[in-house]
Amino acid sequence: MSNVSVSSSGSTGPRGRGRIVGVPKRCWCGEEIVALISKSDSNPCRRYYRCGFAAKHRLKNDEHTFKWVDEALLNEIDTLKEKNGELEQELKKVKTESLEIEKIVCEKVQMKIEKEIFEKVEDALSEAKGSTKKMMIVLVIGCIIMIGFNKLVG
Repeated sequence: MSNVSVSSSGSTGPRGRGRIVGVPKRCWCGEEIVALISKSDSNPCRRYYRCGFAAKHRLKNDEHTFKWVDEALLNEIDTLKEKNGELEQELKKVKTESLEIEKIVCEKVQMKIEKEIFEKVEDALSEAKGSTKKMMIVLVIGCIIMIGFNKLVG
């Protein structure tokens, strides 16, 4: 199709319409991008992306999108590596926050359990004090009865 021998690293032309990172989707002019194979002597059989309009009209050295496929794919890999690194950092942050929240929840549960145990011990002590008072009263009455009975008999 086209005898392209440009060694572009993804630029779009002299007017600087912007460097394309990764695989181009559309040209700045709005045309779709087509994948072609170079037939030039300097880049034989090398695949590239090109603006459909520029390819159809066989424009050369224009400002329409041109990018080698291998460079585009390397850009994509670099972008994915960067995003992966960002996601790993975010995951570490989320894990740290999760551990902090888990620690707070555990502390609150522990405090609630300790409070319930304390209340149950207090209830048991109060009940035991009441039982002890009743036993003391019964014991004192029993002693009085025995003393009175001893005086009557003796």
